Parts: sequence; C-alpha cells; structure tokens
Amino acid sequence: MSTELKPAEPDTLWTISNIITLVRICLVPVFVIALITPWPDWFGIDSVSSTTKSLIAAFIFILISCTDWLDGYLARSRGEVTNFGKFMDPLADKILVCAALLALVELKVLPSWPVLIILAREFIVSGIRMVAADKGVVIAASWYGKAKTVTQIIAIVLFIVKDSILPVNSANPIDNPLYVLSWVVMLAALALTIISMMDYFVKARHLLGFSSDKSDGGAASAPASDSNEDIARRVIERASSANKTIACAESLTGGLIAGTLTAIPGSSRVVRGGIVSYVNDVKRKELGVDETLLEREGAVCEEVARQMAAGVRQGIGTDIAVAVTGIAGPGGEEPGKPVGTVWAACATESGCEATCFHFEGDRQEVRHATVREALRMIEAALS
Repeated sequence: MSTELKPAEPDTLWTISNIITLVRICLVPVFVIALITPWPDWFGIDSVSSTTKSLIAAFIFILISCTDWLDGYLARSRGEVTNFGKFMDPLADKILVCAALLALVELKVLPSWPVLIILAREFIVSGIRMVAADKGVVIAASWYGKAKTVTQIIAIVLFIVKDSILPVNSANPIDNPLYVLSWVVMLAALALTIISMMDYFVKARHLLGFSSDKSDGGAASAPASDSNEDIARRVIERASSANKTIACAESLTGGLIAGTLTAIPGSSRVVRGGIVSYVNDVKRKELGVDETLLEREGAVCEEVARQMAAGVRQGIGTDIAVAVTGIAGPGGEEPGKPVGTVWAACATESGCEATCFHFEGDRQEVRHATVREALRMIEAALS
C-alpha cells in the first residue's frame, strides 16, 4: 500500500489570509478602546457623542467579525492553508468575543454570569479537542457551534448599541425594544453555547471514558470521535455477519476508502473491488456515467455520484456500493462549488442515497473527512 505524501505548506507564513488574521487580532484593542474609553475627550472631539462612540465601536466589531469568513476563504481558495492559520484563526475569534464580553461587563451593560458560561464553554471544548487530537481524532465543528458564534456576535452588537439607537425615557428597561431583543438573542446564544458544548461531550464520550461500548449496533449513532479505522472495522464485521459484499467508486479520494477497508483483517470476505475514476473518461467508460450529464453539470453533482455508485455496484456485482466525487483543493473550485464540496452516494438493492458535504481544511483533511462519511454511509446501509 503506497503512502500518500501530504501537500507542502506555503513557503512563508506571510500569506494574505494569515495577514488578515493578524490584522483582526491587532484590531481587537482598537475596538475595546473605542468602546470603553473616553477617547473623544482625549482628542478634544466634542462632536462625537456617546451614541456615535457606541456606533463606531459596533462598526469596528462588525468589521472584525466579517473578516473571519474572508481569511478562511482566501486560505482555501489560494491553497495557502497553514498550521499557523489553523491555530490563529479560531484563536482570533475567541479573543474578539471574549474581549467584547469583558468590555460590556466593565461598562456594566452586561452582567458577568453570561460571560462566565461562554468562557467556561470555550475552555471545556478546547480541552476536549486537545484530548481528541492527542489520540489522533479530529472532532469536526458542528452546526451548533457555528450558530452559537453568529448569535453571540449579533447579541454583542445589540448590547453595544441598545441604549444608543432607541433611547427610552423610562426607568423600566423593558420599555426599550432593543433591550428586550438583545436579551432574547443573548439567551439564544447561551442556549446554543451549552448545546454545542454537550455536542462535543457526546462526540468524545468514548475518548473521555463515559462509554466503554464502541459499537452500539446502530450505524446512524456511530460516534463522530471514532477513527476511520474504527468505522471500517465495524463495517467489515457487520458485512461479514450479514454476508454482504461492498464495492467503491472513488474520485477525489483516489482509493483511500477501499484502502481503509482492506486494511482490516478479514476484509477479503466483504470487499470485492473498486474503481478509481479520477477523470471523467473513466467515470463514463467504466461506471456508465452519462457523458451529457458530465458536460452539463460537471463531475461534482448529485446525479454523477448516484450513477457512479450504481455503476460500480452493477459492474462488480455487490450488495452495497459507495461512490464519492468532489473538490479536495487547493484549486479546482467552481461557481457554487467551493473547495471542500463533496457528493457521496451509497447504492443498495433498495435504492441509492446521496448526500452533499461541505468540508473545511486542507486537501488531506477534506479527503480524510470524505473517507469517514463514505464509511458511515456504508455502515448505515448495513444497519
């Protein structure tokens, strides 16, 4: 079995994406100064009211937050993903959010207990990820974590401007609609903060010793913290017990799915073969993918994945077949199909299921994640 070489990182750390990340971090003190200090008085700018000062601070915060998407996009699209960027990008997010929350506490705009919950979550999740990394397991960020970040940012902006945009001449803060809205969004952010933390606990429960059973009999509930080898072992065991056979049609993974399966002892009773259809001609000639479809939609689409799975299942003659096609990067993105877009399909006697994934990371990480999801689809078909 050949060893795949990992693509080299860019020769310099001074990529555009890394520079943007560093600028984001450098702008955090600027935001804090703009928010909590009487800087208009320092410079004798009488025309800047407290309302204007809050709006300026909110604008700086929004600007920094928006660049979070930009640096990640540039790193992936330009093939400039570095270990430095992978470390600093999430760190920059945490520095910004924590600085904003602490500044709001300093201004007595926000009580300390929501900040305590958010900071505790960040420390706990960071610890879980460190344990997982030490064991060679990557716990992917979930929808909960992304929603948590967005709602936290919105809540912070609302707390910054709530007394500036709609000042209310009333001793009761409930009379201010922005006050009510800011707390509704903050409570939603806190709920997502706790849910996302529990999601990490569930995914890493085996790593943390909360469960000794690594195979609970249900493919759909396979822990996300399991390695690809763990999932492949379960697939081979279940397929052997059910007397089922498997085939693979692979594009971006180049044989990694079949390689992961056949690395498990006893796989010869299950895995009949596979086809690496890296170019469209092979997809068309060996798997029967429609040429017109390839010309019209390209190789990365749902129907191509379905036809690949059906073609390899029929051609090799197996009970189950999985197929993957996608863009591993660093180049190759298409309109509406960024780097990390992957279509996977699993064909069985009862039909064919296809799913679109959007993975983040460098080429190796996208390929690794694709193998993982393909194995999980096979496991689900065996349940």
